[in-house]
Amino acid sequence: MGIAVGSLLHTAAAAVGLSALLMSSAMAFATVKYLGAAYLIYLGIQKFRREEPFELNGNTPSVKLSRIFAQGIIVNVLNPKAALFFFAFLPQFVDPNRGNVAAQILFLGVIFALLGVTTDIFWALTAGSVAKLFRRNPQAMRTQRYVSGGMLISLGVATAFAGSAPKK
Repeated sequence: MGIAVGSLLHTAAAAVGLSALLMSSAMAFATVKYLGAAYLIYLGIQKFRREEPFELNGNTPSVKLSRIFAQGIIVNVLNPKAALFFFAFLPQFVDPNRGNVAAQILFLGVIFALLGVTTDIFWALTAGSVAKLFRRNPQAMRTQRYVSGGMLISLGVATAFAGSAPKK
């Protein structure tokens, strides 16, 4: 749900023209890009550092849903590719002759967020089922932790260097 809220924030920004401002300012875009990259790297490092228990018992520390929700918002809001999507892709489907442009962008953004929630629910349910298999295998849990952390760090590094090739 946090990712959906992040999408709605991008939609609102696109509707009022903030995405256009972000895309027109190299410094603003770079700031969001590097903040997003740093946050992904931070999450990857946290994944490496946090030893997760192999068994569920009463002593298992739980993560508050509000924290997971907030992380979803932050990840999506700081994702420069999401801003680019809402700036470059959604406006292609807006017809100024059909009325209020901002309302059309908001409508399309809400549809996008709802579709995202639908697919995210599917993946969450699938992941929950797979997690039961992982809990039975300590080696698989350890491997999953390192693969997940490595992927987050790799995505952060890729985000930081994306589009930074010298121009000829």
